[in-house]
Amino acid sequence: MSSHVITPGPYRATKLWNEVTRLFRAGMPLRKHRQNFRHYASCFTASAAVDWLHQLLCNNSNFGPDVTRQQTVQLLKKFLKNHVIENVKGRWGTEDLEDNNVLYRFPSTSPLKPIPCPAPASDSRAIKKRPSFKDKEGFFKFRSIRRQEKETLVKQEGDNQPIEEQQKQRRKLTMEDEQEIWRDVILTHLQRILGVPSLDEVLDQRYVNPQNIIHNMTKVNKHGVVTLDDKTNDLPDWVLSAMKSLANWPKYNGTQQSYPGFERDVFKTVSDYFYSLPQPLLTYELYELFINILGVLQPQCERVAIEALQLCTLLLPPASRRKLQLLMRMASRISQNVDMPRLHPAIGTRTLMVHMFSGCVLGSAEECDLDELLATRLVSFLMDHQQTILSVPEYLLGAINDHIQYLRTAQIDEGDPVCLPVPIYTFCHQISGTEFEQQKLESSQKAMEELLEILLTDQNISEKDRRKKLKQFQKQYPDIYRRRFPSSDGESKTNNKPKIKPPLLNIKKTKAFSIRN
Repeated sequence: MSSHVITPGPYRATKLWNEVTRLFRAGMPLRKHRQNFRHYASCFTASAAVDWLHQLLCNNSNFGPDVTRQQTVQLLKKFLKNHVIENVKGRWGTEDLEDNNVLYRFPSTSPLKPIPCPAPASDSRAIKKRPSFKDKEGFFKFRSIRRQEKETLVKQEGDNQPIEEQQKQRRKLTMEDEQEIWRDVILTHLQRILGVPSLDEVLDQRYVNPQNIIHNMTKVNKHGVVTLDDKTNDLPDWVLSAMKSLANWPKYNGTQQSYPGFERDVFKTVSDYFYSLPQPLLTYELYELFINILGVLQPQCERVAIEALQLCTLLLPPASRRKLQLLMRMASRISQNVDMPRLHPAIGTRTLMVHMFSGCVLGSAEECDLDELLATRLVSFLMDHQQTILSVPEYLLGAINDHIQYLRTAQIDEGDPVCLPVPIYTFCHQISGTEFEQQKLESSQKAMEELLEILLTDQNISEKDRRKKLKQFQKQYPDIYRRRFPSSDGESKTNNKPKIKPPLLNIKKTKAFSIRN
């Protein structure tokens, strides 16, 4: 069953729902079943649907192999509620579905969700785009530029003005200007990574606070974790102690006495705290942005996805980013700790980490039918690359600081640009080994062709040396030489016979003689 990756864009969760629905309706096997002495055509059992849909989700790049069977059952319940499926008696609208042999079928009506149309630009309710720092004319031009133009015109008319009055005055950089630089650089890089024409489709820029970006990139401890100025927003001491106990098990167990099942109780305490928070760690406002990041979570685009998530997590409030950092570090250590006892009798430790904390990491303000599956995909990737994703991008930090320092101290003459352009970073597209070898061969052959042309056209080489070097080139690179001189191939074949020197032909055969003669 063919599927395609849902690329970043608005309403990505709705598009994913429609994609899964389309694949399920087109590929789910249907056959005739008998139940309660009656025959039902073109239907399937709930267990068969779970089997088929679970395999589909695990093999689909939009969701990944971390999808569990129980999550597949939950998705089928959503299908029944939204009339994607119905029981053989035509009932739907509830989530009364279990992994059993109850029969279900597809309705005749289309179950796809409509994709909302974006509001027109003239709508009064539309969000106005915040003016960019780069669009502020006063920053790139001196304040007195217009006055200088007028003075130049007056001077041309004969009114001589002092030279000092014609000199431009350097504009002083304000705190608001610096914040706009931080904001614009991050959003510009994020837009390039996602490959979208505008971030307005996936991000409400009213919720982008440049102070959060500056805090997350500059106020970190030696371990790279954000430090908070207001400690009241930090994790409680008892939660930190519990997380340290689990992350360093069994080396660190605090001052409390251990007992059988102690680690399970501590784990439940930590999970209960994070689920008691008023909103997920990635916040409701940035939900659509992180949903679109899932569009680049492909094996061939892993590095791009890491860079995108690294920038997106910088937009979080410092308190949320700190909680996310500590939670992902704890979950990653627990899943890799072979000494940790099983925290669940039937689920592996890593699977438990992913599914336990997915709901408190990503979620929408309005209930979305694919929230759990999408959050599982994202949390699994965060756990595997938390050390890189939740670190400060040093290349970007240095570029922004250098840019601001230049604007503060540079003395600019008339006619020179007021500021340097903001550094732009691009990301290479990964190619296969076969493509690399082919490109390497093509580039080397091109270099040899250029060398051959130099041998033919260089006037500083004598004819004797030229012929000698051409023969050497023909011997080492016959294919390239043959392409340059296609007629020389036939000549070389006719001239392959060894030439016998004329004097050798005149040697007379001597008579055989013996001692008797």
